[in-house]
Amino acid sequence: MRPRIVVFAYNEVGYVCLDELLRRGADVAAVFTYDDDPDEEVWFRSVRDRAREGGVACFTPQRIDGEWTERIAALRPELILSFYYRSLLGPEILALPRLGAFNIHGSLLPRYRGRACVNWAVLNGEGKTGATLHEMVPRADAGRIVDQEAVLIGPDETAHDVFLKVAGASRTLVARNLDALEAGMASLIEQDETKATLFGRRGPEDGKIDWNLPARSIHDLVRAVTHPYPGAFTFVSGRKLFLWKTAVVDERSPNAGGTVASRSPFVVNAAQGRLAVLSAQFEGEDEAPGEAIARALPPQARLGTPST
Repeated sequence: MRPRIVVFAYNEVGYVCLDELLRRGADVAAVFTYDDDPDEEVWFRSVRDRAREGGVACFTPQRIDGEWTERIAALRPELILSFYYRSLLGPEILALPRLGAFNIHGSLLPRYRGRACVNWAVLNGEGKTGATLHEMVPRADAGRIVDQEAVLIGPDETAHDVFLKVAGASRTLVARNLDALEAGMASLIEQDETKATLFGRRGPEDGKIDWNLPARSIHDLVRAVTHPYPGAFTFVSGRKLFLWKTAVVDERSPNAGGTVASRSPFVVNAAQGRLAVLSAQFEGEDEAPGEAIARALPPQARLGTPST
């Protein structure tokens, strides 16, 4: 008889990992997920829908408190698996399963612990990231590593592009390690704390462009927070302008950041290099090609501050 598994999951990683468990006939006793946030663009498939398709009980508590701890204990989990669940599980939950509790994190731990790990990796211009299956402990993303799967990050790929790769890597980890987890035979390797990096949650305000940065850094910000995320933005002539797609056309020449180098094509100077704006949007208006946005700018327009 296979061990009873309780799953905590959300987002696309949660969907594909739950799908892999069900496809392999795992004994999933219950799934815990979230109600979608009406203020968030939901681009990923529904964990709740997949659980229902698989005939698995699904719950969406706002938080795991004492009552829910008792209800989870009553499920008699022998193994707990977490796939992009947004809340930390307390020690009383982690102590329940005899085979342990394990999580999938969207980076190659110990690097990029914390929130928005894929977005941060793209923002920082990384060429590689991945997914890590690790033991859950009270401290976030600090448990011993079971397995990792790396993915490459192309220089123009968006965080959404990379996230889909990480979701695929996460499915691979489940497929490769489920038998060992169910048998209590997974290998566990301590993380190297000297190599750990920690990154925090990002909000829409973090998308503001600093034109004193090099063009490559601004491009990395744009692709890190473009659709389905809130977007990178700047101000021009008192209007807020979102840049949704850019391309680096020069990485070397020094410039006055934010000045317009060309309107057709729409090219903006950074402090070092130049950036082509391929798609943008004034706040409250429709997204448009860069050249259409450039035509709407007044003469001598400079991107960068609300007053200019």
